[in-house]
Amino acid sequence: MLKLFFSIFIAWLLYKLVFDLLIPGYRVTKQVRRQMSDMQEHMRQQYENQTGARPGSNQEPSTPPPGPKKVDKGDYLDFEEIK
Repeated sequence: MLKLFFSIFIAWLLYKLVFDLLIPGYRVTKQVRRQMSDMQEHMRQQYENQTGARPGSNQEPSTPPPGPKKVDKGDYLDFEEIK
C-alpha cells in the first residue's frame, strides 16, 4: 500500500515537473529565439534602407558622413614644471 502511494507521488511530481517547468520553458525559449530573429531582421532592413547597401557587399557609401572638421591647433608643447 505504501509503495502505491509512493509511486503515485513520484508520478505526480514528474507530471508537475514536465507540465509546469519543462514545457513552459521550451515555449518561452522558442518565443525568445523567434523575437530575436525578428529583431535582427528588422535591424538589417533598417540598415539597408539607411545605407542603400546590402550587408555582405563591399560597397562603400557614395559620400562620407558629415563629421566635425579637424582643426590643427599647432605643435604640441611639453609642459615643464618650474620649481
